Amino acid sequence: MTDNKQHGTQIFELSKNFVDSLRQIIQEKNEQKAIEVLGKLHAADIAEIYDKLNVKEAKFLYLLLDKEKAADVIAELDEDDSEKFLNALPSEIVAKQFIEEMDSDDAADVLGEMSEKRQEEVLSHIKDHEQAGDIVDLLSYEDDTAGGLMAKELVAINQDLSITKCLIELRNQAETVDEIYYIYVVDNKGVLVGTLSLKKLLLNSEKSLISSLANKEIISVKTDTPEIEVAKIMKKYDLVALPVVDSIGRLKGRITIDDVVDVIQEEAEKDYQMISGITEDVESDDSVYKLSRARFPWLLIGLMGGIIGAWVIGYFEGDIAKYAGIALFLPLIAAMGGNVGVQSSSIIVQGLANHSISKGGVFSRLSKELMVALLNGISLSILIFIYNHFFSDSYALTLSVSLALFSVIIFASLFGTLVPLILDKYKIDPALATGPFITTVNDIMGLLIYLSISRIIFDVLMI
Repeated sequence: MTDNKQHGTQIFELSKNFVDSLRQIIQEKNEQKAIEVLGKLHAADIAEIYDKLNVKEAKFLYLLLDKEKAADVIAELDEDDSEKFLNALPSEIVAKQFIEEMDSDDAADVLGEMSEKRQEEVLSHIKDHEQAGDIVDLLSYEDDTAGGLMAKELVAINQDLSITKCLIELRNQAETVDEIYYIYVVDNKGVLVGTLSLKKLLLNSEKSLISSLANKEIISVKTDTPEIEVAKIMKKYDLVALPVVDSIGRLKGRITIDDVVDVIQEEAEKDYQMISGITEDVESDDSVYKLSRARFPWLLIGLMGGIIGAWVIGYFEGDIAKYAGIALFLPLIAAMGGNVGVQSSSIIVQGLANHSISKGGVFSRLSKELMVALLNGISLSILIFIYNHFFSDSYALTLSVSLALFSVIIFASLFGTLVPLILDKYKIDPALATGPFITTVNDIMGLLIYLSISRIIFDVLMI
């Protein structure tokens, strides 16, 4: 561990020596020493340690934790790790040691990774039928929706109560809620009609009715709202918690900021994998087969692109054989087209993600990218023209490379801009447009443009 003197806390840093010493404790079955070590660590730190241990070693440690901390550790684990660990435990232990101590959303996430039969076994051991019912309700929603993301634990107060009665009800409900960000105000049918801050509750007369104090300007989402939309709404309005309602406005749960951070991280990882040409959600410790399967589709597209590129070069084989200097700049043209396309598409994907494109409109964005392409194209074309002027004895080659480079930059920039915009219009993740896709297409088009321009110029100037 390292000291953080500014905050008066200790930040845990996992080291090989720590893991080795912990393994020694496990081998000796020294429960007292293990409890002493684990007692100093945060749940997230223990979850980090799990990745370095086998299931048997982890099982020894987890069964020494108190129920609340054990549940927190499971909630911190990756889905694959938690599933692997929980499958090694009896259903009754899973229910009593973990699920009963979890918030409903975390419990639903853990159970969601199990088979239906296993879910039923675990739920049958939960004594609190209301808690079990809440978990079953959450399991009925799609994982990537607000319903699948929300937790049932919240404070809901009837609008007809006075502050005095509200405080009594608040004490009763607060026992099951870790953090109270807002008090949600509902009518007799459970429909969300407003929110109330703790500050306003404490500063007003005890006889005041909740209905007169509630903020009626409600920002909420429905249970079927996609989770990425939830994240955008919470970011836009700077919310720490967001209520979830059904189709007729009844309050069903709340989503807290920590859940949204996980969504943003998952979305960023998914986009990065798409940009890198990986079609599945994979981790570095996944099986060789799964890693290969995730990478193969884009590699296949790259292979097909290479074959088409070879056809293009083959079609112009006579020109290349006649004017060998043309071949020297084939890699440069292809590389520049790919680079420019990726740059343009990455900017557009980023703009679509943070909604900055909608402010200026699609036409404005295309115009701006065209101006950038023109400026870069002219500058780079002049530089390559000057280079060839001094190092090449062929004016036809000098002119061909310069004109081709300019044309390729313009095409690649506009293509890299249009593709993510088109994909977004048809509700396809625009991140798919970056990386291998743009690079492969621009490589092919770059070769075609370069060799076509070269053929025309050489034919004209060599007459």
